[in-house]
Amino acid sequence: MKVYLRIFSYAPKLVSRLVQFFVFSLLGTVFGVLNLTLVIPMLDVLFNTTDQTLIPALPEFEISIKYFTATFNYYFTKVVLEYGKVEALLFVCSSIVVTVILANLFRYGERMTASKLRVDITKNLRMHIFGKVMQLHIGFFNDQRKGDLISRFTNDVGEVESSVVNSLKSVMKEPITILVSLGVLFTISFQLTLFTLLVLPIIAIVIGGIVKQLKRRATQSQESLGRIGNILDETFSGMRVINAFNAKKFVLNRIDNETSYHRKVNLSLSRKNELASPVSEILGVIVVAIIVYYGGNLVLSNTPELEASQFMAFLAIYASMIQPAKNFSNGITSVQKGTVSASRIFEIIDTESAIKSKPDATILKSFEDKIEFRDVSFAYNDNTVLRNINLSVKKGTTLALVGPSGGGKSTLADLVPRFYDPLKGDVFVDGLSLKDYELESLRSVMGVVTQESILFNDTIFNNIAFGIDNIREEDVMNAAKVANAHDFIMQTEQGYQTTIGERGSKLSGGQRQRLSIARAVLKNPPILILDEATSALDSESERLVQDALTKLMKNRTSIVIAHRLSTIQHADEILVVQNGEIVERGRHEELIANSGLYRKLTEIQKV
Repeated sequence: MKVYLRIFSYAPKLVSRLVQFFVFSLLGTVFGVLNLTLVIPMLDVLFNTTDQTLIPALPEFEISIKYFTATFNYYFTKVVLEYGKVEALLFVCSSIVVTVILANLFRYGERMTASKLRVDITKNLRMHIFGKVMQLHIGFFNDQRKGDLISRFTNDVGEVESSVVNSLKSVMKEPITILVSLGVLFTISFQLTLFTLLVLPIIAIVIGGIVKQLKRRATQSQESLGRIGNILDETFSGMRVINAFNAKKFVLNRIDNETSYHRKVNLSLSRKNELASPVSEILGVIVVAIIVYYGGNLVLSNTPELEASQFMAFLAIYASMIQPAKNFSNGITSVQKGTVSASRIFEIIDTESAIKSKPDATILKSFEDKIEFRDVSFAYNDNTVLRNINLSVKKGTTLALVGPSGGGKSTLADLVPRFYDPLKGDVFVDGLSLKDYELESLRSVMGVVTQESILFNDTIFNNIAFGIDNIREEDVMNAAKVANAHDFIMQTEQGYQTTIGERGSKLSGGQRQRLSIARAVLKNPPILILDEATSALDSESERLVQDALTKLMKNRTSIVIAHRLSTIQHADEILVVQNGEIVERGRHEELIANSGLYRKLTEIQKV
């Protein structure tokens, strides 16, 4: 129930809209039931059961079904006496038409209110999920499957969307219909209605048993859908490798196994879901048969306790309750599925980011002095990656990190923009811990160029100007020129307005990397982090990119992770990182003279 209520918290003006929905539903139901109640006087006219000599007294106003019935009888009898049976019949028929029109107008208002709630809840829920995910730390995405996250954003929200509408129309509206109908039935025959209520719980018990079995299967279905999305994402991203290794059969088997499991779960879910409606219908017909027998006895007894016309109206109104009762049971089923999906969504929304700003965080306006690591250690789960790191990077200098793969170089660099926090020790900028700075202001003074160029399926202009509003085209062009990207951009079909495809697939590796550098140039950060920015390039591309990086690093504080040691020989300090520790440090000439790991790595690359 808490999950269900939480879904509705995403609707603006919730209370006023629910009141509006309730009023429309109530009026639509009242006028819908009234047109069935009008069957009684119509039958009385046709079969001469009305006392046509006395006009009943006009009742005093009160909000009750009895008042409306007595008022109608007053005017109906008056019409019969003054104008005759045919005109009275016309009066009844006209009244039925009016009540049907009013009932449908109010039902339209009720549906539009439900639709507004649905679209607003869906939009706000999606934006909240996306906003929350954007605030989560980098480590969260290492532990989560992208396909599952996308499934929660699309499939789960879609399930919640349909369950919200069904719940409003079924769980909230149908009880109104049933209660109003029961109120009318009590005015017709208290004894027969009471008997009816005694047999109705049978339906509720049976349907309740079916609904309880749905939740577990619904959870399995949504989780399986997330795994399918993840397989698709990995397949589409790795199509080149799949083809190169003739792994199509392997991938097809993976997706076949998962979709087969999803089919099995969904079939079980559908079996139970579809069982609710026919079971309730069969039980409903059995109950109707019992009521017909019991009510018929009341009509046919020597001293009739119920008029035939009243019994006919009773059956018509009761029959009209069967569909709402079925809708209600189906609505409960839908809500069960919806709350399962909502629970998966709220699981993401409720995840606390391990990296966030303090309430009273300091705004970092500019970088003035140095970056400092003091006794820093870090671990991924139980795997220690860095041990007791101590280093200092003064403003305007270049620090290079080299060493074997898996030594902890990238992790060390990731601590500077606070993608992660150290397990022990701390990192400082200008003498203040990174945790004391407001996160956005900290990252605003840093630019990152990684080995993998992260580009978007957008124009070249928008990729370079990414995250910057109201930028001049001239500034974008100047950044591209510094990054040695302007010439190849102008050779594309639409220049800076050329769309580069998903992840920049229409460009070469060197071109993608130069766009990433241009983006960093345009940001103009005082601190620059380069994570093996040239390691995946051919010689010609590497030369162009390295030239662009040299221009970019000029007069900036740089932390460079280098695979090719020839690119960092002029660094102010080189750290050799192995197994999470700094095993050597110094300038290029000093490290060569030491005949340690750095010299060994340099000689290997010369071969």
